Amino acid sequence: MRGDPNMELGMIGLGRMGGNMAERLRRGGHTVIGYDRDPKISDVDSMEELAQRLAKPRAVWVMVPAGEPTRQTVHSLGEILEPGDVIIDGGNSHYLDDRRHSEDLAVKGIGFVDVGVSGGVWGLQNGYALMVGGEDEHVKRLMPIFNTLKPEGEYGFVHSGPAGAGHFAKMVHNGIEYGMMQAFAEGYELLKASDVVHNVPETFRSWQEGTVIQSWLLELLNRALEEDPNLERLRGRADDSGEGRWTVQAAVDHAVPMPAISAALFARFASRQDDSPAMKVIAALRKEFGGHPVEPVA
Repeated sequence: MRGDPNMELGMIGLGRMGGNMAERLRRGGHTVIGYDRDPKISDVDSMEELAQRLAKPRAVWVMVPAGEPTRQTVHSLGEILEPGDVIIDGGNSHYLDDRRHSEDLAVKGIGFVDVGVSGGVWGLQNGYALMVGGEDEHVKRLMPIFNTLKPEGEYGFVHSGPAGAGHFAKMVHNGIEYGMMQAFAEGYELLKASDVVHNVPETFRSWQEGTVIQSWLLELLNRALEEDPNLERLRGRADDSGEGRWTVQAAVDHAVPMPAISAALFARFASRQDDSPAMKVIAALRKEFGGHPVEPVA
């Protein structure tokens, strides 16, 4: 895609994100061998077969749900792979898990790189923002993969630091996202509650150009309002993926004041008790950028 040498990569987890990332890499000229629990979309029957199909030294990207599924997958790969191979965790893992994985795998001579990935369902066409943690030698080796996944141009990639730094950066990114979404949501609810503004969707649409709040999130909100002007077809409930909680916890650990992001997280908790117009905006935005499910109105 950008003149980089083509690479061979194993991809574990071919769901909404992993499948699109594998497809973007293939379009960029790389060879991707995928494994998924769903045999209909998997190229191989097991992780062992995946490892056998890859030329050494091997690189395997893990794209499964954070937490125990990722921990189990990384542990299993550590038993299958050999010195010189490298494992990439591209899910939303906690940065402390990354540090443990890096230390455990280093004993076996296996590299570990954590990658915070942003881009949602739009990444296949537009590219993914990548926040990377790991040793320089492993990151440099994987640059052809990163260059194909990232957007065209100078932005969208950063080697944030050692193992854990990529997911820590992504965690803070998602915390900021919580705060920005909450601001749009509260503004929407106030406009709807007033008897002054009669055309709320068109008001938001007018802000898309020439204002200091113009953004991709605003564009996505306008898209949602175009499809459902009063957001009547979904409930005002918004779940949290966990990264907002981790961001607030890290703020506590480092004594960093974070009132806006904390309030945005607590607002999501409140949304599970009441059906509010502001939470309808949050739910609609999460559906637009990430394909997250929404609860329809009964």
